[in-house]
Amino acid sequence: MPDDAPHALVIRTAGTNCDLEMARAFEIAGARAERVHMDRIIENPAILGGADLVGFAGGFSYGDDCGAGRVQAVRMRERLWGPVREAAERGVCMIGACNGFQLMVQIGLLPGPSPDAGGVGAWPDAPPATTIGLAANASGRYEDRWVHAEIPANTVCVWTRGLADRFAGDAMVIPSAHGEGRVVMDAGLVGTLEARGQIAIRYAEGENFNGSVGRIAGVCDGSGRIFGLMPHPERFLTWDHHAWGTRLTADERRGDTFGIAMFRAAVGAVRGSAGCVAG
Repeated sequence: MPDDAPHALVIRTAGTNCDLEMARAFEIAGARAERVHMDRIIENPAILGGADLVGFAGGFSYGDDCGAGRVQAVRMRERLWGPVREAAERGVCMIGACNGFQLMVQIGLLPGPSPDAGGVGAWPDAPPATTIGLAANASGRYEDRWVHAEIPANTVCVWTRGLADRFAGDAMVIPSAHGEGRVVMDAGLVGTLEARGQIAIRYAEGENFNGSVGRIAGVCDGSGRIFGLMPHPERFLTWDHHAWGTRLTADERRGDTFGIAMFRAAVGAVRGSAGCVAG
């Protein structure tokens, strides 16, 4: 890995189990990945100051006691909001998958501050109120499946915009595995996020298995740099990971997968091609 490669920090804690996959995704995309336990960052918040990208890995943090991602979110709101806010303010690209998304909405990173006259709002000194929730799946049970996805044409998300031009059909699929992944929010907020381009990814028509409002699978902040989603792009890094990849033609299996394309887009953005600010 080149010495000048962007630095990706993957945050893990007790119960996290997707940090290795997320670190690997960043590495394939061209970043130097480092897995760090949240306790280390609490002891030395300056660790966040050296990151160009941050990943909140999935899993079952703290056994999902009191609710999915709840304990980790409480600890992060109380001990790390300041450093996390500073990272957001300086333009660090962030991603949270599944448990990481649950964490991001609970600490107030998503949907982020309302845009000001300049297009991006100011991050508050204290953690903001939660406006998005991840509730139990409509089925009332844990679901593990591959689903087709859609990318809204107007999304500002640097992780997903443009991917609809590159992927379609069985190439635009993504694995999902969760019990509390149903996106819930006020109808007015749905309309606001849609208008601002903050809906980053949707489940395809007929595949909204968890009952999320508006078929929303993931959202971003107003800058497009901070992105959370319930599916797991880090689990689809090669075509051999595809659930029915052996049925695809050689042409369909050529190039990046849908999952790694998201990470490559963000690493490219950090390098200056789409608006992220390297640290």
